[in-house]
Amino acid sequence: MTAETNTVRTERVGSVLLITLDRPQARNAVDAAVATGLAAALDELEAAPELRVGVLTGAGGTFSAGMDLKAALKGESPSVPGRGFGGLTEAELTKPLIAAVEGFAMGGGFELALACDLIVAAEDARFALPEVKRGLIAAGGGVVRLTDRIPHHLALELLLTGEPIDGRRAGELGLANRVVAPGEAAAVAVQLAEQVALNAPLALAAVKKVVRSADRWAAQRDEIAKLMSTADVREGMTAFAERRAPQWTGR
Repeated sequence: MTAETNTVRTERVGSVLLITLDRPQARNAVDAAVATGLAAALDELEAAPELRVGVLTGAGGTFSAGMDLKAALKGESPSVPGRGFGGLTEAELTKPLIAAVEGFAMGGGFELALACDLIVAAEDARFALPEVKRGLIAAGGGVVRLTDRIPHHLALELLLTGEPIDGRRAGELGLANRVVAPGEAAAVAVQLAEQVALNAPLALAAVKKVVRSADRWAAQRDEIAKLMSTADVREGMTAFAERRAPQWTGR
């Protein structure tokens, strides 16, 4: 099953929603149409109980070159109110999202990848937050998130120099979960998504909620209490005892 807009495409691959930024002529730069299209795709992911995990990638061998400066100069906003840059960077998704990065992930493109839970990168992908070279800072989540993802001083090197790193270096830093041959990022990300999707959806949502909470211990206690009363927990325990694969219902 496939849905399409002019700038963002979605394709259902079993329980995985593959979301593709589709402005290859502009290196998938984010304008207002991309932002609203991506927000709509994420709504599709969240609303469909049969979809468990999303994969975000870009068409034409490029993830995203970031904000479309020409569109911005015309007064277009690359953000969605309450959801941030690209309709993603401030969104609170309950379902896991994996970035599949080929080519450039520059500025806001890098920030879209950072807004995902996991990253699969081609070894020749290019990541950078060059905003300081233009008198700005990476305000779409780069400054906030990068120091949570990699060691503090290494994050600051990227933020303060604005210089790029390739996919291999992203893997060495622990920024990328998988580093793959060029052209394989989306396929490997879908495989990883399918592995994640085997697990209980309520538990996946609880993990995400606890990780992003200010008081993680308190949030964890709340989530465990909720999970222990669910049918999925009983099913997980029963399936283990019966040596079979669990049948999750999300209840």
